[in-house]
Formats: sequence, C-alpha cells, structure tokens
Amino acid sequence: MTDLVVRRLLVDMKAPIARHWCDGDAFRTAFFNALSMSFPVGEQFFIDAVRAGFKQLPASEQERFRAEVQGFIGQEATHRRLHSLYNEHLAALGLHNAWGPKAEARMKALEGADVRHALGITAANEHFTAILAEWMLNNPQWLGTQDPRLATLWLWHSAEEAEHRCTAFDLYKALGGDETWRLKWFRRVSLMFVLDVMTQTLNNLKADRTLWRLSTWKSAASFLLGRKGFARQMFSAWKDYLRADFHPAQHDASASQQWLQANQDRYVPVGG
Repeated sequence: MTDLVVRRLLVDMKAPIARHWCDGDAFRTAFFNALSMSFPVGEQFFIDAVRAGFKQLPASEQERFRAEVQGFIGQEATHRRLHSLYNEHLAALGLHNAWGPKAEARMKALEGADVRHALGITAANEHFTAILAEWMLNNPQWLGTQDPRLATLWLWHSAEEAEHRCTAFDLYKALGGDETWRLKWFRRVSLMFVLDVMTQTLNNLKADRTLWRLSTWKSAASFLLGRKGFARQMFSAWKDYLRADFHPAQHDASASQQWLQANQDRYVPVGG
C-alpha cells in the first residue's frame, strides 16, 4: 500500500487568470483550461467510486486499504476544490464549461450499477491522469513562465496524480474486477477523453476568437505532434494499459517524487 499525504498548496487562487496565461499561447491555454473544466466533476466521481469500493471490501482487506483510500480521497478533494476556483476565473472570462455537465450526466447513468464499473472507469481515467502527470513533470516548459502560480498548480496536481495512480486499479482487482471489463472501460474512456478534451478546447478557442488564427494551429501541431508533444510522447504509456500483465506501478514515478522534494516550500502537508 502507498502512503498518500494530503497537502495544502500555497497559491493564491483568488487572483484573476490572464486570458492567455500560458505565455500568450492561445492553444495551450485553451487545452489546459479544458482539462481543468473536467476535474471537479471527475474527481468527485473518483472519490465516490473509491469510497464505495472500499466499503465493499471484506473487513480484513479494508485495513490493508484504509490509509491509502483516505489519502486518495483527501488528495482528490483538494484537487477538486482548487480547480473549482480556477474554473470560476474561466467562467468570468466568458468560457463555457460544456465538458463538466456532460461528464456528470454520464456518471449519473451508472447509479445503481455494480461498483466495479465505477472503479474500472476510475482506474482508466487515473491511468490517463498519471501518464499526463509524468509527461507534464518531464516537460514543464509547456506551461510557460507567465503565471508561476498556475504552473505550480499543474505540477503539484501532476505529482499527486502520479502518487495515487494505483489506488483505484488495486481496488478494482481486490473486488474481483475482470480483464474484459477493465479493457472495455479503458477503450471507452480513451475515446470519450480524446473527443471531450478536443471539443472543449475548440469551444474555448471559439469563445476566445482565436480558433481560426494560423498561430493557434501551428501551436497545436507542435504541442500535440511535435517531438516532445503531448500525443506523441504519451502514446506508448497509454498503450501499456492494454497489456494483460499491466499494473500502474510499472510506470516510473520518480519525477513526482523529485518535484515534491524540490518544492517543499510550495505546500504544507495536512495529513494522510
């Protein structure tokens, strides 16, 4: 089991966010903003799934998972709160969050289903966030230097996502979740994630009136498909989830540990 520390990030989320906070880059700003728009709803779903899965465990297994589940819930609740504040600034800039309500409607459709379905969805999403975290921690230049507060938020979030990448997966397995549904949910989540993040990014660009600028699409090509780009670097790690012997702990999380060690002045541990 993993010791998960809940941390209070020392950033001021009351200060306004610039329209193109990511070093003036419209596409990268729109993309990261789109991700943030999905987090409060998604993280609440993950919390609920892990909590419900924990309750389904036999008493002997609960003791093995208890501390890790508490840490997972604490970390995700903190992420949800800070991204809710972030999203309030985006709304003030005139950006409409279509992704959050759409995700919430999908999740409500699972009410009453076997808890392993919610855990399978959570494990799949946590794989996405973990490989995104690893990529971001190794390529912080994409966040720019114009808003160090938001760069810190994204890197701290990434470090904690890498820390708790195994929790939902291990609960799914402990409850007898099978391979067929693990892979079915991963394929479905993968398709929905790509469609949703790109749709919300395009909506953000449209609202920002930068959708049809040549500079926007040059940035998109470099960011997504360049040598150190998002899609190109993440594909191999994404594909690992399809292996029968896959476990999230197989992926290196040293960048997370290094960032947390090097940036202890940016957060305060509040429990675990």
